[in-house]
Amino acid sequence: MDISVVVPLYNEAESLPELCSWISSVMNNNAFSYEIILVDDGSSDESWEVIEQLKTQNPAIVGIKFRRNYGKSAALNVGFEACQGNVVITMDADLQDSPDEIPELYRRITEEKFDLVSGWKQKRHDPLSKTIPTKLFNLVTRRMSGIYNLHDFNCGLKAYRKEVVKSIEVYGEMHRYIPVIAKWAGFKKIGEQVVEHRARKYGTTKFGFSRFINGFLDLLSIFFVGKFAKRPMHFFGTIGALSFLIGTIMALWIIIEKLYHITMHIRYTREVVDQPLFYIALVAIIVGFQLFLTGFIAELVSRNSPERNTYQIEKTV
Repeated sequence: MDISVVVPLYNEAESLPELCSWISSVMNNNAFSYEIILVDDGSSDESWEVIEQLKTQNPAIVGIKFRRNYGKSAALNVGFEACQGNVVITMDADLQDSPDEIPELYRRITEEKFDLVSGWKQKRHDPLSKTIPTKLFNLVTRRMSGIYNLHDFNCGLKAYRKEVVKSIEVYGEMHRYIPVIAKWAGFKKIGEQVVEHRARKYGTTKFGFSRFINGFLDLLSIFFVGKFAKRPMHFFGTIGALSFLIGTIMALWIIIEKLYHITMHIRYTREVVDQPLFYIALVAIIVGFQLFLTGFIAELVSRNSPERNTYQIEKTV
C-alpha cells in the first residue's frame, strides 16, 4: 500500500464527508493505493455514525472509536499502530489542511528520502491570541531540540516513512513535538514544506489556552526523557554534586573565617549560626545530597526497566 492517511477527530461530523471525498479524489487522480484511518476521539456528536456510513461507500476507510476523549496524541498513536502504508500522512479533520498537498509530501518522502516532512502554515487563518504563542513555542522548541529548519512543529499536516511511526510512541500531548520525538529515535532527515492553511469551514476549535502551558511542560519532558532516560544519574548526579560542592565550599569558608578571627583575637565576630551564608550552605548541601540520591534511585529504576537495552536498529547485514 502506498499511503495511509491518519485523521484524528473530535466532533467533526459535518466536515468528514467532504474531507474523505477530497482525499479519495486526490488518491484516485494520482493512482495511489491508500487507506484513510479515522480515529474518533470519543466524539459526542454524530461523527461515528458518519464514519460508519462512509465506510459502506468506501472500503478504504478504517474507523476506530475511543470510548471517551483521550486526546490527539492517543488518537495519532493508535492510528500509527493500525496503518499499513509505506508513507503515512497525518492531517486534521476540520478541512483546514488541504489533501491536495499529499502528492508532493509523498514525493519528498519517496524520492528525496526524507524520514519526516512537516507542514509549515506560513499564512495562517488564526487570531493573534493563537499565532503569537505558537511562534514563541516554535522558537523555544527549535532552540531546545536543535531542529532549526522547522518553523511549525505543531502543524497537523505531516508525512512520515512507515518506519518512523512504527518506531515512536506518542502520548500525553506530545503530538506537538513529533519531529523532536523522531529525532531522539534516530530519524534525523527532517524536512519542511509550505502548505496551505484554510479557514475553518465547520464548528469551532477544540483547543484552549491551557494547551500552551501543557505544551511547554511536554517539551521539558521530551528533552529530559530523550537525553537522560537511560542515564538519569548524569542529570541528577551532576546537579546534585555541583550543589553539594558549592554548599561544602561555603561551609568551609565560614569555618575558616571563624577560626581566623579566633586566632587573630578579633573581638567582634558573628556566630556561625547567625550568618545567612550558613543556612544557604546548609540548604545547598541537603539539596545536593537529595538530588544525588534521586539520581541513584532513578538509575536503579532505569536498570530494571524492560526497555533498558531497547535501541533503534536501522540495518543489519
